[in-house]
Amino acid sequence: MTDRPLVIAPSILSADFSRIGEEVKDVVDAGADWVHLDVMDGHFVPNITFGPPVVKALRRWTDATFDCHLMIAPADPYVAAFADAGCDIITVHAEAGPHLHRSLQTIRGLGKKAGVSLNPGTPENVIEYCLDLIDLVLVMSVNPGFGGQKFIESQVEKVRRIKAMIGDRPIDIEVDGGVSPDTVGALAKAGANAFVAGSAVFKGDGKQAYAANISAIRDAARVAKLA
Repeated sequence: MTDRPLVIAPSILSADFSRIGEEVKDVVDAGADWVHLDVMDGHFVPNITFGPPVVKALRRWTDATFDCHLMIAPADPYVAAFADAGCDIITVHAEAGPHLHRSLQTIRGLGKKAGVSLNPGTPENVIEYCLDLIDLVLVMSVNPGFGGQKFIESQVEKVRRIKAMIGDRPIDIEVDGGVSPDTVGALAKAGANAFVAGSAVFKGDGKQAYAANISAIRDAARVAKLA
């Protein structure tokens, strides 16, 4: 199996929303590979964040990959709007609509990369018959809806099983929830290559602190993969 590139994707959910554009630029300048956009509807998850107009406004601040995680249901009616707003990867939850295969076709038909998110209680076999339409699998290592939650250890083995299922397909395995220098090593060894971190990246004051935080996560992942 070939290794996918190591990706650090800070979640702007933990950024300072009073200066969100500057925060996006700062975190990319600090070494972020992708920008993770957590979209919540207050229905599928117990929180509300932002929609396509905010994504479109942020797009002018950076050319970095916008990794859009739709925690909304139904997701299909809004996919085109997020694509038009500038998202590069659009991830839907397996439970967010009646036809996952069709959702993935829709995303790819818009010229975007398609992702599927699996909640802690969602088995990985739901993606088995969609693998050839998937560019990214997002494993939630907390229950979605809030930042700063405790990492759920059982998801490490789920990552390992997904890695075996994927085989040689060019699919990124991303993990979101409780990712820090302390938890990223086990995930990297299990096969994950993309890591969403919110509070672990945006702690401290400004670009210099963000750069140190990103480097700490990246270094811990690299060391684990070499061990």
